[in-house]
Amino acid sequence: MSTVKPGYVRPLDLRQGRIDLTHGAGGRATYQLIETVFRPAFSETWPRGWQATGDDGARLPPLPPPLRDGRLVMATDAHVITPLFFPGGDIGSLAIHGTVNDLAMMGAKPLYMSASFILEEGLHLSDLVRIAQSMARAAKESGVAIVAGDTKVVERGKADGLFISTSGLGLCSENLQLSGQMARPGDAVLLSGSVGEHGMAVLSQREGLRFDSPIVSDSAPLHELAAHMLATGAALRVLRDPTRGGLANTLNEIASASHVGMLLDETAIPVLPPVTAACELMGLDPLYLANEGKLIAICAEADAPRLLEAMQAHPLGRRACRIGTVTDDANGFVRMQTAFGGQRILDWLMGDPLPRIC
Repeated sequence: MSTVKPGYVRPLDLRQGRIDLTHGAGGRATYQLIETVFRPAFSETWPRGWQATGDDGARLPPLPPPLRDGRLVMATDAHVITPLFFPGGDIGSLAIHGTVNDLAMMGAKPLYMSASFILEEGLHLSDLVRIAQSMARAAKESGVAIVAGDTKVVERGKADGLFISTSGLGLCSENLQLSGQMARPGDAVLLSGSVGEHGMAVLSQREGLRFDSPIVSDSAPLHELAAHMLATGAALRVLRDPTRGGLANTLNEIASASHVGMLLDETAIPVLPPVTAACELMGLDPLYLANEGKLIAICAEADAPRLLEAMQAHPLGRRACRIGTVTDDANGFVRMQTAFGGQRILDWLMGDPLPRIC
């Protein structure tokens, strides 16, 4: 006669166990997964005194007085990167940084996030724990609380391990307006650092490539750098992080939205030597590779020197530089003065040379 109690669920084996379909069925196994993996990790990010209730949503605590006068900003993102782990990060930290940076590019202070997980049957529980803990660390470093979430499980072969969708809520000044529609002819185009590391780090891990100098993703939260820049009082028009499609595609998006052109200086755009070498080997252009810890700033010409100085004073902007100027061009062309003295058009990205990069 069986002595197993009705409804009994075997404790999770966080070292050798794997996700199965019962973990997404909404029963005891789902509850066990939440209580064993997600709650211990994400409770580290919660505001002091706040408690999760297990309801369908999170009732947020009142904002402190310094934050009450402002405008709410919301962002959402999804992450389907492969592989799940790469030099410099993983899908968990990337999910946090991606949403934090989307809020930061609107000039907002990140406050709260939700996270939804689509897990594939067979995923190692040890990998899930590692990713959840990585998310918690990234959230704490960014000063954001993960307060709501959801979990679903799909059959083996239907999700490539794990997908994560996040949404974030932040607050910006009532009078602050940053938009890709605000670039003006004569404005300066600034870049916070070298480009291409994230895309090449993921690609090298995916393809098993090894280089003499390791290439590490630049994935990082940019909200403090953005706040540091805003504190200068410079006439900032646009902040944007050049993720998918890289620097070239992001500048085309801004030019199109603002009905302007741009003229860049190729020699001013920093690319690390290992990234340059890897791109030459693989026939890729670093200006179209994804970045996860860099930002583009467009500001009034007169304010460019002090804004650049402020960027260079921050750890995430030490290699900041001016890379070009906004031009009066009804065609919206992004042109680049090459190192050889000619010009070439940096067109929109055609196709997807690096799928599943974020």
